[in-house]
Amino acid sequence: MIYYLLNKLFYAILTLFGVVTVIFLLFNVLPGDPAKMMLGQNQDSKQLAAVKQKYGFDKPIATQYAYYLNDLSFISFHSKNKNDYTYLSKNKYSASSLLSLKNISVVIKLPYLRESFTKQGKKVAQILKETLPNTFVLSIAAIVIAIFLGITLGIISARFKDTYLDKTIQILSTFGMSIPSFFSAILFAWCFGFLLHNYTNLEMTGSLYELDDFGEEVQLKWKNLILPALVLGIRPLAVIVQLMRNSLLEVFNQDYIRTARAKGLSEFKLIKNHGLKNALNPVITAISGWFASMLAGAVFVEYIFGWNGLGKEIVNALNTLDLPVIMGSVLTIAVLFIIINSIVDIIYVWLDPKVKLE
Repeated sequence: MIYYLLNKLFYAILTLFGVVTVIFLLFNVLPGDPAKMMLGQNQDSKQLAAVKQKYGFDKPIATQYAYYLNDLSFISFHSKNKNDYTYLSKNKYSASSLLSLKNISVVIKLPYLRESFTKQGKKVAQILKETLPNTFVLSIAAIVIAIFLGITLGIISARFKDTYLDKTIQILSTFGMSIPSFFSAILFAWCFGFLLHNYTNLEMTGSLYELDDFGEEVQLKWKNLILPALVLGIRPLAVIVQLMRNSLLEVFNQDYIRTARAKGLSEFKLIKNHGLKNALNPVITAISGWFASMLAGAVFVEYIFGWNGLGKEIVNALNTLDLPVIMGSVLTIAVLFIIINSIVDIIYVWLDPKVKLE
């Protein structure tokens, strides 16, 4: 088991290194000067030179890549020269010194995702700290809805195979898989937030925390979570229904199920005690992938519903070409993907003893 965990850790680090490299190259081969993006129209040659020196934009691509890795690394090297990009200034991050040489300091620190171009030097880490929890709340609510309804409808569909109830559930799940999230978000917002507002009391847009009517106090608005969570959960719900039904039907054909049924065991106990656990393996794998993808796929849903999460922040950063925010957000989502998938692989091995650790 220790070897398996070390192997997963090695490949996770290797994957993360590849993601970091792709992100850096992707956003540094784009046309346009990052220094000009930061300054906008209020720029002159001295300001451009100062910004390029401060952020290392005047260096070759290879050097900038080394700077980027140094910023992201937990153990990093820093110059004692105040004019160098790697100078250890307190406004960047707090760090604990490991080793101090003549011109270089070696320190331990948290990854530094740099500063926003458009928000007056606000750190990307601070932006993520403000927006990522809202996206987590939305994703968790959506996946809980998808798991509860998906497993329940999948069991019902398998139990009443080839009946009108089964066919109706299959048609609805197929429709749910095919409809794009941005379209269903617009449809739900218009229908339940506008046409049926007097009955649902739901708004077309709104976030988890909002100012009151007087603009003085921040209030928690749980009702604003309902529509975006439902929309975000539609596609994973449809997938879970199909997987649960097919997996449970396969389990029903096993000899031990037929033996238990012949002994007079009720259908409820048969599914609960014998069928459900063995049928959940593919469902758990799908749930992990969908939960990780929700963090990225919530972009359109958050933007349409005005939900102040990471997805909406990414759209705003793309509109203003705020490269550090885009790079930091994409990297954060990639890290979450890797962590969630690694955890699920371990859970999968634990659930199914037939799966060998090799």
